[in-house]
Amino acid sequence: MSGRDHARDFAVSLPQHPQYRRRRLAVVRWHISLCYASIGMGNNVEKALIDAHLPRPEPRWHLVLSAVISVLTASTSTIAVSAVDAGQSGVPAWVFPLNVAATASPPAYDDRKPLRVPNSNVTFTEAQLNDLFDAPDWRPTSHGAMPSIVSRGRPPDVYACGYCHTAGGQGRPENASLAGLPSGYIISQVADFKSGARKSAWRGLYRPADRMIHAVTHATAEEISAAADYFAAQSLRPRVDVVERARVPRSDVIGWVYVAERSGGYEPLGERLLEFAPDAIRHENRDDEMRYIAYVPPGSIDRGKHIAQAGADSPANACTSCHGPKLCGVGLIHPIAGRSPTYILRQILAFQTGAR
Repeated sequence: MSGRDHARDFAVSLPQHPQYRRRRLAVVRWHISLCYASIGMGNNVEKALIDAHLPRPEPRWHLVLSAVISVLTASTSTIAVSAVDAGQSGVPAWVFPLNVAATASPPAYDDRKPLRVPNSNVTFTEAQLNDLFDAPDWRPTSHGAMPSIVSRGRPPDVYACGYCHTAGGQGRPENASLAGLPSGYIISQVADFKSGARKSAWRGLYRPADRMIHAVTHATAEEISAAADYFAAQSLRPRVDVVERARVPRSDVIGWVYVAERSGGYEPLGERLLEFAPDAIRHENRDDEMRYIAYVPPGSIDRGKHIAQAGADSPANACTSCHGPKLCGVGLIHPIAGRSPTYILRQILAFQTGAR
């Protein structure tokens, strides 16, 4: 399907009353101006770009301590991407990268060959890395002692929390970083999952969210409290480098995240926000130290920072008025600094569409 066809589908999916369309887009343009702070960026941006075979950023990037993203909804630009699934939720499809469905029964996971990741002396087999009831822990000394619900879960329905959110709660782009979130906030969100008050903004099959809802529905109050207290006590290590680019690598999807196509090539980013794993193998092996790259349109960071700090020219208050001057949270209002920008985007869209 051509970019023009995608643009046509997106336009058709919007209500046709001109006043409604203008008002909706104005509100969405604010609500998806995301607050994201990249802490301790150092030389990781440069390294990530080298890994991705892109030109190095301007030197000023090494001075950025707070990167706040402003991302607009999918427009009618002629980009060859699926702009929106009008039959489901009106949410841009690129926000939820979906794994390609298997066409045949996949082979059994290898349970013999030891696998490794950088900066770890631990080994796991492929079978172990895909066991929902045994959270891979590449760096056991980087976090506190895990309660059983985090490390093992409770078969057959309560998966190990640390399998998806990682042993230390660092998370990945397709799910939440839980490290450092207030315990009470985690408990309240789990309650919302159980009651149906919180759902994914994507109304089709999305395994990360579906697994979360399935697991917490069967978890006990004691298990949820133990997991919440554990994750609240951990420290978040920001793992995303935000890079402004007009053109980005052409992409595939592996493990619910974008990766550069092996054949190479570039495409226009348009008004999307795409978070890439620079190393597909480390992502698949659930390495909780690998840094991701979030590509955003040129000018996003300055605009997002202005909105987050001042709230000017928008229909809402500054992000800092609730989440604190450094976006590190206030009481039960959770921190958003240093967390995955695409994860935050999904939650803003969930609020905007009524899924949360």
